[in-house]
Amino acid sequence: MSASSLCLYRPLITALFFSRRRLISSSLSSSSPLVRVWSHSSSHSSNGPTPPPAIVEKMEEQTIGVAKVDTLKQKMELLGILCNDSCVPGRYTNLLCPKCNGGPSMERSLSVHIVQKGDLAMWRCFRTDCSWGDQVFIDGRAAHNEVKKIVQFSGQMTEESLRLEPPGEKVTAYFSERMISDETLRRNAVMQRSGYKDIIAFTYKRNGLLVGCKFRSIEKRYWQEKGSEKTLYGIDDINDAAEIIIVEGEIDKLSVEEAGFCNCVSVPDGAPGKSSNKLPPVEKDTRYQYLRSCKQHLDKVSRIILATDNDKPGQALARDIALRLGTHRCWQVSWPKKDESRYYKDANEVLRHMGPDALRKVIENAKPYQLCISDQVVSSDKHKPERIPAS
Repeated sequence: MSASSLCLYRPLITALFFSRRRLISSSLSSSSPLVRVWSHSSSHSSNGPTPPPAIVEKMEEQTIGVAKVDTLKQKMELLGILCNDSCVPGRYTNLLCPKCNGGPSMERSLSVHIVQKGDLAMWRCFRTDCSWGDQVFIDGRAAHNEVKKIVQFSGQMTEESLRLEPPGEKVTAYFSERMISDETLRRNAVMQRSGYKDIIAFTYKRNGLLVGCKFRSIEKRYWQEKGSEKTLYGIDDINDAAEIIIVEGEIDKLSVEEAGFCNCVSVPDGAPGKSSNKLPPVEKDTRYQYLRSCKQHLDKVSRIILATDNDKPGQALARDIALRLGTHRCWQVSWPKKDESRYYKDANEVLRHMGPDALRKVIENAKPYQLCISDQVVSSDKHKPERIPAS
């Protein structure tokens, strides 16, 4: 057995050993007349009493159950979640979130749940500016049935509750015209509303859980599911990324993926009407709250490529993001010319008219954001009318 394998198995072995010792000692110290201690020795097996099979099975089940819970708690402690005695299977417990520390009031905002069988622990912080959620398993297996039960019980939105289904012919044909493949649709869990052949559903997931959904009709009418979390579209694609690409819409994120980049996310609300050169107070900066909720992903990124739309709102969005995430680590794409007087607007237009290789080169040739700003200023100055000297 390798050293890495031994490290994986050691918590389970340790927890099992100490759980057995606690179970046996508690049985010995009990004064209840209903508790009987059964012993078994290989040399005196014929003389000693034999415990009923049901009792042996129950003792083993309790021992293994305690071992599982101990192992899950050890895994959670490595992530900063300090479990107490109230963290028992089948019950929800509110703890202090290690990511946000409960905010200014230090509230116990982290809801932790260990499933009844002890195979899985899951949690979520219910502070809107944190929303940290994840799960750990007793081993590598995914307890899908248990997850489904917990999700349904807690009111978590699911594909079933939103009545979603795989995209049909009309939706796939729409994306095909935009050079987006069925494989990309599947990987990003793009679906459609059940019973409606022309309503696209962009599912927003965080840590594999459905946290939001944006609907779009083929005729370009948008709305969001009530209770959807404001987060970056495709957030799970940048979990371990050192460089990321930020675009302005879900279809642009899918387009960038067709060019070979999966480390791409989209903003959830499009671009603002105008930008500000000064950061507002955090409590008033509600439009960009999704950047703060994704802080743990964005803080570790060394390079951010801004591929927003090539119009005034898109430029305003790029400025706002750069101001909040740091202009020193931001790059910006320059969309190519469509003809003598016009430029392509976004990633999907380049993909459709120039192909995935051209889109990939546009992204690879992004320039540092500060340099792009200087170029824009020079370009705008060229179009200013000459000042007529005073007579």
